[in-house]
Amino acid sequence: MEVAMKNTQNMLSKIATNDGHGENSPYFDGWKAYDANPFHSQHNPAGVIQMGLAENMLCFDLIQEWIQANPTASICTPQGASDFKETAIFQDYHGLPEFRNSIANFMSRVRGNRVTFDPDRIVMSGGATGAHETLAFCLANPGEAFLVPTPYYPGFDRDLGWRTGVKLLPVVCESSNNFKITSEALETAYEKAKLANIKVKGLLITNPSNPLGTFLDRETLKYLVTFITDKNIHLICDEIYAGTVTKGDEFISIAEIIKEEPKCNLDLIHIVYSLSKDMGFPGFRVGIVYSYNNNVVNIARKMSSFGLVSTQTQHMLASMLSDNKFVDNFISESRIRLAHRHDMFTRGLAQVGIGSLESNAGLFFWMDLRRFLKEPTFESEMTFWRTIIGDIKLNVSPGSSFHCSEPGWFRVCFANMDDETTMIALRRIKTFVLKNKMLEIKTMRPCWQNNQHFRLSSRRLDDMLTPHRMSPHSPLASPLVRAHN
Repeated sequence: MEVAMKNTQNMLSKIATNDGHGENSPYFDGWKAYDANPFHSQHNPAGVIQMGLAENMLCFDLIQEWIQANPTASICTPQGASDFKETAIFQDYHGLPEFRNSIANFMSRVRGNRVTFDPDRIVMSGGATGAHETLAFCLANPGEAFLVPTPYYPGFDRDLGWRTGVKLLPVVCESSNNFKITSEALETAYEKAKLANIKVKGLLITNPSNPLGTFLDRETLKYLVTFITDKNIHLICDEIYAGTVTKGDEFISIAEIIKEEPKCNLDLIHIVYSLSKDMGFPGFRVGIVYSYNNNVVNIARKMSSFGLVSTQTQHMLASMLSDNKFVDNFISESRIRLAHRHDMFTRGLAQVGIGSLESNAGLFFWMDLRRFLKEPTFESEMTFWRTIIGDIKLNVSPGSSFHCSEPGWFRVCFANMDDETTMIALRRIKTFVLKNKMLEIKTMRPCWQNNQHFRLSSRRLDDMLTPHRMSPHSPLASPLVRAHN
């Protein structure tokens, strides 16, 4: 049987049978663990809670209310059936004009109407996955590469490289400066590629960041534009979390920066967008390539034949996203609910001394469990991750699957569940920590962090958890830790 399977596989293409999809990553292994034993409050209360999936389910009541109030938006209702035939037979890969107009409108409103987008530059794809692969095909040849700051979304290895043969080269970012991109890290990665005789065709950034939940400031974005202009390479900006900013300064799109940089070569600038995160519509597979390069727009549009958005979906979304009153209310309410859920979870973790990187966007946060590892190694991280999956029954994603340079960080998704499940997840973590006395001075050893030495304070737990002591979102681990040089 095994020989027969091997012979059958040998008859298939090398691209189809290689491991470029990345399913052997712990990121996907966590999903499999959830699928094998999914949590359900009534039917399987001891199951694994899915916290490795970045989905936004907090505002579906607003969506449902709009659909009920606008039955003509669907071609599958008596009120909208008159548009059924015209919508069903439409197959122009440019997309419905009203759909492209509404997407351009939505992208602008998500970014505070500080920039506008040209509907004629909007190219459809099968989700952001398809958009990234389309750009990889357009911009690079097999064996050429894109620089990507770490940590980064594990799916990028699949999306950009599996079928295209394009390489992703890490730009190593570190916790010592909250994983910010530095000129030194960029130049080092670029020069390393040159020494390896690998041609760098572009820089890929996620802004806001997945998995960090942060977004780039204006000066950093300007520097990146200068960098890619000097190197004459492309800049792909994944902005699929643009509408998930919850607090702090306004999110700055690359579309704003290029207006301020007259020396910028617009042919090098490309944006990836989708409705999977901001609207919570991953199943609709609405991905967008928005390029300032006319040739890329034309080529990507031809390639979009392999991953078009159905006209039924286009028809409904065109109506929904052109309703400015609904859109503005949805964006505002979504940010409020995301902020509330983020604070609920991070404050709950702070009560047992678990910290996280300070963040203000995304559907997740970057949890710091470094001091809980037996050793500062990725092997120890994986051992602890298996404990989290097997004993605490939570699927959180280990930092190594995001190509993080430091063991002990984990991405925690918080917007794909209801409040009850959120509280159950928090109770499981608190119970595990307290049961194992991981925060007690007697059982804790000195830990490592940012090349500094740390020890536990002898203050009482209640005193240390008062709000004025330290932010629960501090990247310096927890209120229980003091730094000593």
